[in-house]
Amino acid sequence: MTTTPRPYTLVAELTYRCPLRCVYCSNPVDFHRSRSELSTGEWRRVFSQAAELGVMQLHLSGGEPVLREDLVELIQHARANDLYTNLITGGTLLDEDKLRRFRDAGLDHIQLSIQGAARESAETIAGVGSHQKKLDVAQLIRKIGFPLTLNVVIHRLNIVEVPELITLALELGADRLELANTQFYAWAAENRRALMPTREDYDRAEEIARAAIAKYRGTLEIPFVHNDYLSGEPKPCMGGWGRSYMCINPTGAVMPCHAAAVIPGLVFESIRDNSLEKIWRDSPAMNAFRGDDWMMEPCRSCERKTIDFGGCRCQAFMLAGNAAEADPICRLSPHHGIVESMRKDSAADDPLIYRDAKSSRALSRS
Repeated sequence: MTTTPRPYTLVAELTYRCPLRCVYCSNPVDFHRSRSELSTGEWRRVFSQAAELGVMQLHLSGGEPVLREDLVELIQHARANDLYTNLITGGTLLDEDKLRRFRDAGLDHIQLSIQGAARESAETIAGVGSHQKKLDVAQLIRKIGFPLTLNVVIHRLNIVEVPELITLALELGADRLELANTQFYAWAAENRRALMPTREDYDRAEEIARAAIAKYRGTLEIPFVHNDYLSGEPKPCMGGWGRSYMCINPTGAVMPCHAAAVIPGLVFESIRDNSLEKIWRDSPAMNAFRGDDWMMEPCRSCERKTIDFGGCRCQAFMLAGNAAEADPICRLSPHHGIVESMRKDSAADDPLIYRDAKSSRALSRS
């Protein structure tokens, strides 16, 4: 009998509301259709049940979680359940008073998104004037005493700024700079042709990042999240589907990752209808790609199947049309030619589709 794995990480997408309009946003493109958000009491119950299941890390995300008026109460409840709590924010709604209240409530860490080192490129991507506000908030975060991660999604419009981003992180006193190459889901998939960097720019950025990782070890942690399409190495699908990580969206659907809803035929149960433990252990959707019984060749006989778990199930569906296929990112996938073609299918002058404009029109960059 297979033992259900223990979840260690919960990403709580508290809301899809957000003042930013980022063209790579991981929120679903049809987020406008979402039902009512979970109430304070429902999220409190989720956090308590998550702690009972063994979850240790809680990431409060969105959208923009600071828009939740009950955020202080939710942080307090997470702390009462001994959850290490990280706020993932765009920062534009933060001020010193809010930060002090979050600290007093027990918040452990803040991850602040920065769209670029240069104001023009950063605000083109964010779709609003926000760059200086983010820099000011980063200084406030350090003033209050929070550990600070700067998260920068890397793409064609800012990849040449990697040296400046490293300098900026050092100047702001960040503990961690996450250089996260764009993962092409949701809004980023809509903008893939405009956001895909050239091979030359990507290789140069990775070289600079590797040098900085060595140089600033012990001072600034710099993870470099690869661009799947250019690296040719499939990522291990959130550490394996339903193995240690879960994401709960604003309406309570429990998923193995934020993008999983793209796969048709999977029904992700809501915590409004069942306990978190029952969903984690027994839900057909959460069990759909656990283990390796579902695997097709070449994954089934591949020696790396316990390392990369066949790659990303969402990407396999999006590119190959079948979530059980080997991730086409992998060189061994029979569908790898799709990725090779898409690497070359980029256009710097493609109009950008902003987060809140999908249902109406594409907007040209300013």
